[in-house]
Order: sequence, then structure tokens, then C-alpha cells
Amino acid sequence: MTARGPASANGGQREPRALVVRLTEENTALREELARRHLTDLATGILAAQLRASPTEAGEHLARLAEAAALSPEDIAADIVNGVAGAVAVTAPPGSHGTDEDPHGDGRSPSAQARRMRQVVTAAEAADTVAGGADTLLEGGLQPLGVQSLWLWQLTASGCLRLAGHAGVSALEASQWRWIPPGAPAPVRAAFSDGRPVWLPTGPPAGELLPGPSDRAARALIPLRLRGRAMGLALAVWPDSADLDDRLRAAVAGLVEVAARVLGAEPSVPPEQPALDDLLDELVHPAMTLKRDPHTGALLVEHVNGPAGEALGGSQRAVGRPVEAAFPLIHADLDAMSRRARYASSPQRAARLPAEHGTGARGPLLDLRVLPAGGDRSIVLWHTYSDRRTAMGRAVGRLQGLALFEDDLGTGRSTWTEQTYAIFGMSRGSTPVPLTELRPRVHPDDAGELAELLTDLVERRKGAAAVVRVVRQDGGLRHVRIAAEPLLHGAALSGITGVYQDISAEYHTEVALTATFDQLTAVRAQATLRHRLVLQLQQAIVPEMPSPAQLPGLSAAARYRPAAQEYRVGGDWYDILPLPHGKVLMAVGDIAGHGIESATGMVALRNALRGLAFTGDSPGHLMTLLNEVTLHTAGHPTATALCAMYDPEDRTLRWASAGHLPILLLRRGRATLLDPPQDILLGAMHSPVYAEATTRLAPGDTLLLYTDGLIERRHDGLDEGLAALRRTAEDLPDCGVDEQVDRLLGAVTGDTDDDTSLIAVRVG
Repeated sequence: MTARGPASANGGQREPRALVVRLTEENTALREELARRHLTDLATGILAAQLRASPTEAGEHLARLAEAAALSPEDIAADIVNGVAGAVAVTAPPGSHGTDEDPHGDGRSPSAQARRMRQVVTAAEAADTVAGGADTLLEGGLQPLGVQSLWLWQLTASGCLRLAGHAGVSALEASQWRWIPPGAPAPVRAAFSDGRPVWLPTGPPAGELLPGPSDRAARALIPLRLRGRAMGLALAVWPDSADLDDRLRAAVAGLVEVAARVLGAEPSVPPEQPALDDLLDELVHPAMTLKRDPHTGALLVEHVNGPAGEALGGSQRAVGRPVEAAFPLIHADLDAMSRRARYASSPQRAARLPAEHGTGARGPLLDLRVLPAGGDRSIVLWHTYSDRRTAMGRAVGRLQGLALFEDDLGTGRSTWTEQTYAIFGMSRGSTPVPLTELRPRVHPDDAGELAELLTDLVERRKGAAAVVRVVRQDGGLRHVRIAAEPLLHGAALSGITGVYQDISAEYHTEVALTATFDQLTAVRAQATLRHRLVLQLQQAIVPEMPSPAQLPGLSAAARYRPAAQEYRVGGDWYDILPLPHGKVLMAVGDIAGHGIESATGMVALRNALRGLAFTGDSPGHLMTLLNEVTLHTAGHPTATALCAMYDPEDRTLRWASAGHLPILLLRRGRATLLDPPQDILLGAMHSPVYAEATTRLAPGDTLLLYTDGLIERRHDGLDEGLAALRRTAEDLPDCGVDEQVDRLLGAVTGDTDDDTSLIAVRVG
């Protein structure tokens, strides 16, 4: 075996390079030949139609015309196509001094320029890819006009713009602009809404982002349409600001127009879609994504799947529009649920929302759920028809009973289970009584409760529950809880389904009164023990307030209001703690759920935070450590919390939040919500990093820290509750913090029967 010398080795390296060069040249020649054939085929077709000749005869005629005019077949073909389709506008490149007769100042005639532009357009149309067409348009026609780069986006069925081709653009920049959501940025909306190019000689408006080398670089957004249908959008970008006069605009628009036909040859469904849109498009029930505009804060409809588009009367009615416009009747609910979904560990639900006739909806939004999708996006899921099993499951979920009923409002008939007959003291063969006709069997004092229940079901079309006293046929009295759901067919109410539950024992009615003395004694003993335990837990919840001397430059007051029902011990807590280094810790929190487990978990977290605070760590790090404590707490609870640290030396407040409600700052009679960095709930995941915010306080400032029991109401969104708190705080008279918290508790009251913690701290 002989060794290969250096010359042989180098020759081996040169051979692949030469092969690549040769293949590239052959590929270029093939593309040029394809473009020439496409142009001559167009001209041949035009001649065949005009002369009523066969394609062969028309081709021969084209060759004779070229020979007689001393032009190439491509040039004469360009003249023929321009004569029918109109010549592509030409203009002098920036900085040239051409005239109308000699636009480029280099001796080439306007007709020669028109031929060249037609050849460029035809070559782009014949390109086998959109990227190839973009390269041809940029190099052959747009670069002489000063254009640096060209972007071509294809309009997808969801209303998004997908980058289909580009030229003069780096791979990194292209990856950043692969998708443009509906409705953003503003110049894109303007181009689509008006159907006309948008010219930006000095760059996009302030705050609007578009690809380009700088904010001042000139840009042109040109909507692409084919046979009256929107195909996509073209963006031409100059290296700097430019004088985009009428002639230049006509030339650019004329060249880019062919991109619509290039996009038309692409598959209407792109080969890859965002994973979330793909997932929603696979669902058989309506779904959409919402996105909050980072500049305006407006909530926009980003994507709707097929069933949602059908339910809303077409995706174009909703995609890209603000929620206020797409869903005028329920936009506040959707906005509030979307905000809360960002911080909640479970989907935000609303069993029923009314029909949206204003948007062409074909039915109501049933079983509506809002889920976080990361960042400022959220997913909305709903149904347009009632599923009896789902409705029954919701009703049973409200109760622990098994006495079921279903009323058909069309026929007036009702169906009961055996347990339902027993509750009403009726024999199995009796005719069931529909819920809408139950009034004569209900105690007169409870007629209002039944009427409110029927109003929710029949008029508001939403599920509800109520407790009434039923007078049985045998004269007995039963306390009965009713939980029901409306059955909807489109927008029409077709029936009612639900459950009855005999809860007489809980109200010490005849069932409890006829029990044995020992049973009654046991019940009383259990109640006494439960009440004593509740009092002990509530005392543990309310920490001892530090004396004024321990709070440098501050006055503080705190209140804890237990739940309406004594056995519903909650997980709300607060703390104000002076620290050895002179700072003051303020904290509030709320563990999910009720009961002894929640209360004991709350005490564990509050005491853990007290101990951790003595390390001198910042609020963000304290929250990270408290999250680890939560993960190792029995029962694996989750909780919202807000931890703030006040430094009296410079009157600064630093705080971090784990999905908790914002601090309310009351300054000179004006109330402001201090939105903290919104981080994940405690106990939701391992090793999160909690961000911090800092606010400089002034003498006389009052801070309010609170839990959701203060503002949360069943039929209002969270934003309405926060707005009511702000108004009430601003209306308070000038008074001390003790009187201030008492007035707030009396004026701002949630109706969810939840417990409430409230802290007021005033800077001296």
C-alpha cells in the first residue's frame, strides 16, 4: 500500500468543491431557463388567444416577431405580456439623475426597463419556493430602488401571519419574526383593514415593532391579494429613512404584487403551526386563545379553532379584535378570569355566561373555563349545548345528596328518582312536580328563595342553589337544599336538571328532635368541641400586634374576620413583625381551602416566615424559602402570599408576591394599586425565583394589605372588587388606622362567606 502525497490530498479536497460549484451553476441555469420558458409560455398563450391559433402556431409567430424586431424571444415576450397586463412601474434608483426618457441616466430606454421588470416578475412567479421568489424580486428589482430586505408572510386560517419567504434577512432575525399574531402591530392592522399599502418613510410609529435595521429605517407594508382574497403581507425595508415618492411607491408595489401569486401556490395550511394552535384546532368543542397587548393592556382574541369560528359566525368576526368588541356582554368576566388564571393553580371557571348575540354567536357560552397559557396568553374553552351528564355532574358536585330530578319544559313533564319521592313524602306512583311548579309545596317564608333560584335558572340561564322548607303531604317539614342547572339547546331553555338534598338534620328539625337522648348529647358534645377548637385556631390566626414603640415611624392596625360559618375555618393570615436590624416585616397570605388542615397549615407557614425573616434576607428570597416550606408541609397545600419589608431609614418598601392581590397605597386621598411582580403560588412547583418591587413612601402614606375575602363577590369580577376597594378607601375621612380598618371592614364586604385578613400601616 502506497501513501497518498500532499498533491493527491489537496486534489481530493478540491474535487468536492468543484462539484458543488458546477451543481450550483447548473441549478442557476435551470432556474433561469424555467423563468424564460414561463415568460414565453405566457406570451404564447396571449398570442394564441388573440390570433385564435394553436399553441404551436402562436410559438412560431412569437419567434418571427422576435426576429423581425431584432430582439430576444424573452424581450418580445415581455413586451407582449406588458401590453396585456400593463407594464410594471419603473423609477430611477435613489440618488440617480435620470429623466422620463432615460429614467436611469445610463442610456437604457423605458421600454428596455419595462422588459427587464417583466422578466423579474415572471422569474419570481416561476420560482419553486417563496424564498426563491423573494430573492428574485429583491436582487432583480427592489435593490436598485434602495430596498435592503424583503419579507413575505402568508395569512393562515387562524388569522396569523406565517413567514413564508424572505431575502436580505439573517436567519436569527427571521426566526424572531416567524409569526405575527392577528391585530399586532398597528401598521399591520392598518394594511389589512384598509387593503392598501402603508408607507413609513421614517420608520414605524413609536412603540410599534417591525423588522428592520433601525427604528428610523423606511418600510413599506403591502397587503397581498389574489382574485379578491387576502393571501398575506409583504414588507420592504430600506437601510435608513427614505423619500418614498409616488413613482417609487408605484414601482415597489408593482414588483411585490406578484408575491400574492407566489403565496397562492403554497399550501393553504402551513407545514408547521404553533403547538398550542395545533392542539386547539384538534378539539371538537369551541376554544380560543387570548393575548394581552403589552403596550395598551387590551385583551385581544389571538386564535379561534373551527368550532369556535362556527359558533361566533366566522373567525374574522373575532380574531384580532379586542375582547370588548368581540364579546361586549361578557368582556369584563373574560378579562377578570384571564387575569386570575395567571396566578391560579387551577382553571378559572364560570358555569354559564349569556349568549353573545352581538357577535353573531349561535348559542351561549356554557361550562366556560379560562386556563393560563404562559406569559400574557390564556386559553378559553366552552360548549354551545348542554350535556346532561356534565350538567348533572355539576349539580351533584354542589351537594352530597343523591335525589335527582329532570324537568322537560317543552312537555311539562318531570322525572324523579326514588329518593326524590321520599324527600317530598310522595308515593312512587305519584306525578312528579316540576321545579317551576314547586311554589305551593314550599313554606310561605321561603317563597323568595325559590323565586330567586328560578330567576337564575330561567332568566339568567345559570346554575344556582338554594335552601327551602318543603311542606310534605303528610304534614311534615323538611329543609331541602336544591342545586340545579339549566338545559340549553342553542340559546333556548329546554329544561332543568339537578338534585334535592334533605338537610333537615343540619337544621335540628324533626329528625334531630326525634333522635335519642344519647345521640343528642353526642351531637351537642361534638358541637361544643368543634366550637372550642375553632376559637383556639382563630386565636392562633390573630397574632399579637407590636406596640407603637416597636414600629419606628409607623402606626399599624390589623383585623381578622372569620368566615360566616364557624366550622369553615379558613387559611387567611397576616403578620407585622419588627426585626432586629430596624426593618419591619408585613405579610398576608391565604391557604387554599377551609377546615382544620388549612388553618394548621397557615399557622405553620406564618411561623416559618417569622423565623426566616430574622435572617435579614430580602422579600424575594424569603418567598423562595417559604415555597420550600410549603412543599414539605403536611397535606401539600398551596397558598397565595405577599411579603413586604419596610426600611425606615429611607422609607422604602420592597415586596414580593406569590399570586396575591396587590397592595393598595393611599396617598393624599388618592388610592393606587401597586401591582407586584406576579409569581407562582406557594407550593405549586420546586425552586421558583420570586421577583421584587420597590416603592419609596412619603409621610402620611397608608398601605393596605388584605386577602380576597374582603373584596370577592359571587357575581362580580375581581377587577370590580378592587375598584370598589379603591373608591371606598378614597372616601374615608381623615382618621387613625384603627378606625380606618374598621370602616373598611364595614363598607367593603365580599359575599363569598370567606374569612378576611386586613392590615393598615401608616408612615409617620
